[in-house]
Amino acid sequence: QNGVMSGLMQMLLLKVSAHITEQLGMAPGGEFREAFKEASKVPFCKFHLGDRPIPVTFKRAIAALSFWQKVKLAWGLCFLSDPISKDDVEKCKQKDLLEQMMAEMIGEFPDLHRTIVSERDVYLTYMLKQAAKQIELPRASETEPRKYIPAVVVGVVGMGHVPGIEKNWNSDLNIQEIMSVPPPSASSKIFKFVIKATVFGLMGYGCYRIGQRTVQFILSMPAAQSYLQKLTEIRSR
Repeated sequence: QNGVMSGLMQMLLLKVSAHITEQLGMAPGGEFREAFKEASKVPFCKFHLGDRPIPVTFKRAIAALSFWQKVKLAWGLCFLSDPISKDDVEKCKQKDLLEQMMAEMIGEFPDLHRTIVSERDVYLTYMLKQAAKQIELPRASETEPRKYIPAVVVGVVGMGHVPGIEKNWNSDLNIQEIMSVPPPSASSKIFKFVIKATVFGLMGYGCYRIGQRTVQFILSMPAAQSYLQKLTEIRSR
């Protein structure tokens, strides 16, 4: 539904998620599941998914990478096998270590960091600011002055987004640009054509080989050989 490259990227990220789950004994995203549970206990509390839709993020991320960057990223995700412990997770909570990891990501895949982290910082900030707007109280009549009460908002976000949200909080934000999906480049069109041609070619060759072996197997059966022999004798008369 979202394209070949987005589908492949999602499969690779699911593989990474499965690797983390296997190493730690718990799935990533537990903080969001707990937030949902706690919000459901609070009367009149509205639970809102405030992150940018995954298909938009994937498509923008893929469009930002060159062909070789896509190959390099896919290779790294495919062969991810580094052990992860709970101590490693605790270390990641330190701000200096987190900033170091983010700096490494920026250095290796700057465009990926922009689409997956920086743009989502802007989106998350915008959604939080929308949620934090003052609430207007109902009025008995049009002449009654407007009264507002502050909104009470709890935002649960990944630690890597906190610095970006703080940075963007006092800025005028427009999310229209970061919600658009750029058209596919010529290289991505060629790559998708090659992938599709390879898949269909392999499927066709596989069907041909299976059919060929099936025919050979049927012809090698005694009943089939006897039938063919009788057919040959009838034709020769």
